[in-house]
Amino acid sequence: MATPLTAEKLLKALKDEGLTVVEHRSWRTHNRNHKGPWGPLHGVMIHHTVTEGTGASVDLCYNGHSTLPGPLCHGVIAKDGTVYLVGNGRANHAGSGDDDVLEAVVDERALPAANEVNTDGNRYFYGFEAINLGNGTDPWPAAQLEAIEKASAAICRAHGWTHRSVIGHKEWQPGKIDPRGFTMDSMRERVAVRLAAGKPKPPAKPPVPKPPAKYEPFPGAGFFAAGRRSAIVTAMGKRLVAEGCGRYKVGPSPDWSEADRNSYAAWQRKLGYSGSDADGIPGKTSWDKLRVPSV
Repeated sequence: MATPLTAEKLLKALKDEGLTVVEHRSWRTHNRNHKGPWGPLHGVMIHHTVTEGTGASVDLCYNGHSTLPGPLCHGVIAKDGTVYLVGNGRANHAGSGDDDVLEAVVDERALPAANEVNTDGNRYFYGFEAINLGNGTDPWPAAQLEAIEKASAAICRAHGWTHRSVIGHKEWQPGKIDPRGFTMDSMRERVAVRLAAGKPKPPAKPPVPKPPAKYEPFPGAGFFAAGRRSAIVTAMGKRLVAEGCGRYKVGPSPDWSEADRNSYAAWQRKLGYSGSDADGIPGKTSWDKLRVPSV
């Protein structure tokens, strides 16, 4: 027995299980609570829609139809595994079913065959409609089956239930066939494995990108003249040393010197320059390749 999850807690439980969730219209306040009690909750019921197409199926489950007003479930599970939330509270999905089945769900034991319709299921079960024609040939993509597993496990985890709290509509009401195309025993086994593995870890946060490095713009060849004193000269010298081109006995220092010029000439030769092109006076191309940090 459990108190129904609030809209916020239901949404969080599904997302924490790794599901992609879409909040459809005013699902948080969309329910049939005026027609009967909602809760205590005992389990999760799985259905198929007998429809195709995501948009039309979600709208149908939200609105219902002339003989069965919506919401027709709490969440619609699309072929791609996306869960569309369409209701929060009592929903027209389970109808009347077998009280012996409900008792087994409460006790979390194997289900008896459903042979009576004497108990209001809309009160006691969360409902998920999976988009499928239910004709036995419409495929169940792996992403959709995984989403059914995750949605069921999310609610079981939130309430502390076992996999035995997950049932199919066909196990609740005599004459129903949904969900058709996979067995509920196989789905319960998947839910059991997921619950045993523990709550999924949130995805690792991507590393914060480092801001792009800033380099000194080329100050012009005339900058490098006798008597020049600047932190840029020191930064340049450190980069020349890092590149294996330092020709300093002492330094680098902020004073432009013959050692700086010899060091820069070594850098120019490293880049493939020769003769007058390797005279030790910086040019824009060689300077940009040296990448002197901003000072």
